[in-house]
Amino acid sequence: HPDVALPLGDSQYEDGTAEGYARSYAPSWGRLLSISRPAVGNHEYLTSHASAYFDYFGAAAGERDKGYYSFNADSWHLISLNSNCSQADGCKADSPQGRWLAADLAAHPTQCVLAYFHHPRWSHGEHGDNDGVAPFISTLYAAGAEVVLSGHDHDYERFTPLTPDGAPDPARGVRQFVVGSGGRNHYRTTTGATTEGMNADTFGVLQLTLRPGAYDWRFVPEAGGSYTDSGSANCH
Repeated sequence: HPDVALPLGDSQYEDGTAEGYARSYAPSWGRLLSISRPAVGNHEYLTSHASAYFDYFGAAAGERDKGYYSFNADSWHLISLNSNCSQADGCKADSPQGRWLAADLAAHPTQCVLAYFHHPRWSHGEHGDNDGVAPFISTLYAAGAEVVLSGHDHDYERFTPLTPDGAPDPARGVRQFVVGSGGRNHYRTTTGATTEGMNADTFGVLQLTLRPGAYDWRFVPEAGGSYTDSGSANCH
């Protein structure tokens, strides 16, 4: 019984059509539509301007042609960004989206912050690292954000808290989770020195419990699956 569901993009394969959402998404994850606050993926844009995605999720998906927004969940501040940089207002710090992100963070200086967007900054999956979203991480790190969630690579990976340069920083680094384990298929993976948890053969979801000043995580596998990953951390 989650309070909020965060679809991390590519929510309907292959091309995010209205018919596809009605046929496959609505009977499954669509049961949580009323509490869903999505991020837009690259497959949604295979339908022009991701129009079916914005139609399906409505106001919860943010403004059309932007797809980024923020909201509060109890004591936490959550930020959904659009990592399809050419389709949104850019991703660089001086782009409209970048300036909006900085202003939004400045307006919530005392809250624990979780940000989420489709393309991961770091990944040991098939797609690998994505430099295009590096400005997001720099801005989030400077503001003391705690957690970043992404999808795109079809696997699960948890990183140690990192600086924008990818160096471990247990004291104030941003912890990134790649949660692309929603059910399409799995990608081949490697592991790296900053990987703390990795799985590429289990479908499942990441359950987060956001508490005042802290958070807990637990990977919940599909029925019959055995892989899990769990832990807790304090906000900075």
